Amino acid sequence: MSAESKDTLADLDPFDLFDTEAARLDRYFASLGDEEWNRPSRAAGWSVRDVLAHLAGEELYNHACLDGDLAGFTALLEREGIAGFSDFNEWCVRRRRDLPVGEVLEEWRRENGETRERMRALGRDASLETSAGPYPVGLQTFHYYSEYATHADDVGAPVAEDEYDERAWRRARVGAFVLREQGSQAQVELTADGVWVHAAGTSTQLSEAAFVEATVARLPEDHPLDRGLRAVLRCLA
Repeated sequence: MSAESKDTLADLDPFDLFDTEAARLDRYFASLGDEEWNRPSRAAGWSVRDVLAHLAGEELYNHACLDGDLAGFTALLEREGIAGFSDFNEWCVRRRRDLPVGEVLEEWRRENGETRERMRALGRDASLETSAGPYPVGLQTFHYYSEYATHADDVGAPVAEDEYDERAWRRARVGAFVLREQGSQAQVELTADGVWVHAAGTSTQLSEAAFVEATVARLPEDHPLDRGLRAVLRCLA
């Protein structure tokens, strides 16, 4: 990874952003009544409660990275007959469905709070063991931030009107960075008018919000974005 690619996010604090989205989710979860937990989320096949269970369960992986114990995490997957992260996510949800939701909420608060504290203490330039190999803590935190923002939108956690545009712009910057990092064929330019995208002979202009939704595979089916461009832009889901 080049120094230039790192510098595109140098003015953003990934730890503050991660804290902000965790706090947004916490406020929203704390406000829910019994029936609201069972409402379908925007994450296919998952209720709001299931999204919480996913967030709580994935801390097993986050802590394994922080502990330098991915071997132990892999051994757990093998013992449970889990094949890959998709199966792991469903397993995390499944094993918490019979638990009181308050217990799952407290688990998530505790485990994620530890993750955020330890990531911040390490600092953005430290190296973290991940399933893809050693990776900078700051960049991994941007990935966690993006996931939390996506799931906040999935469950309908409120975003204040005065933070909506800036939040979309920051998330678009992270998405554009990840596309470059992954060597995507898509050319992406963030402009004052939105996000210009070109790939496979097709060009289009998207709003920051629509571009973000494309990167996390949440664009509505009836959105006019070309199917090929949808596939190329998906990088954070």
